[in-house]
Amino acid sequence: MKKVTIVVLSPVVLLLFFLTVAEPRTTDASWVDDGLETSYLNEEPTTEATVGKRYNSTEFTKNKKAPKLPGATDEALVTYALSLLGSPYLYAGMSEEGFDCSGFTTYVFEQSGIAIGRSSSLQAEEGVAVSREEARPGDLVIFTGTNKHDRTPGHVGIVISSPGDTISFVHSSSNGGVKISQVEGSGYDDRFLDLRRVME
Repeated sequence: MKKVTIVVLSPVVLLLFFLTVAEPRTTDASWVDDGLETSYLNEEPTTEATVGKRYNSTEFTKNKKAPKLPGATDEALVTYALSLLGSPYLYAGMSEEGFDCSGFTTYVFEQSGIAIGRSSSLQAEEGVAVSREEARPGDLVIFTGTNKHDRTPGHVGIVISSPGDTISFVHSSSNGGVKISQVEGSGYDDRFLDLRRVME
């Protein structure tokens, strides 16, 4: 005769099991201060409910984890930035789980071993200024926030176009996450402030 053993697991045991096997979640929001918070909100107004509704759905398929860059070249930096296309926007985010604009640029440069400021206003002071005609892949492009009349940095992206071309850039927007946009012929033209070359 076969012996049958029945195991009854209590809710506490199940909870402990799932807490130990579940992937830990982290947040970068705890170190955000008022100065940085303002620059994130300048990009485009959103609410936590809007962001949660938009990105806690099956619409977004998370990218595979991108490897660190082997060396700091413009081409490698841009290629890496483009590998993150489709990543979600996340207020104060600085990981592949979600980025805000300056979190995205900080993360991409960090993968090349280059430390830059965490906010768009700090990034507007990095490197040296270059003209629109000189813009090349890897340069930072700085914009105002959504209020184009407030001429202070509020949004940032990474140039992906060649010198002399219409400036195209990759950035994290609260309207679509990491994506490609153009300066000319868009609302970004009125918001344009500066181009900064961080990599020589």
